[in-house]
Amino acid sequence: MNPQQRIRLARRHAGLSQAALAEAVGVQRSAVSHWEAVQGKSPSMANLRRVATVTAVQFEWLATGRGRMGLSPDETLDGVSAVDATMVDEPLELRMLAAFRTLAPRSQAPLVELMEQMAAMRTGRSRASRRDD
Repeated sequence: MNPQQRIRLARRHAGLSQAALAEAVGVQRSAVSHWEAVQGKSPSMANLRRVATVTAVQFEWLATGRGRMGLSPDETLDGVSAVDATMVDEPLELRMLAAFRTLAPRSQAPLVELMEQMAAMRTGRSRASRRDD
C-alpha cells in the first residue's frame, strides 16, 4: 500500500470527507485531494502528524506502512508526542482539550484569546496587565 492509499484509508476509516480532514488539519480540500492522488504530492511531516492524530492512526503506519494502522486504548497516550502529552484528570478539561485539538490551527488562536478574556473578566485582570508581569 502506498502513502496516498494509507492517507485515504485513514480518512475513510475515521469517517471523514476530504473537506472535513482538510478543515481539521488546517489545509485546503485540494491539498487532501493531492495527498490521495496516485501521483500526488506528499504532505509535510507536520501535516502528516496532524492527519495521524485526527484519524487516530499510528504515525509510523501512516508515514511508512510499518506496524499497525490503529491505536489500541493502551497505545493512545503512548503514541502521543511529549509536546502533546497531557496530565489532565478533570473530565471537563479533557473534553475541552480534545475538542481544541480537532480544530484547524487557524481556529485555535481565537479560541485561546476568548478563554483568556473570559478568565480576565472573572479574575478582574486585564490582558494588558498580564503582559506586563
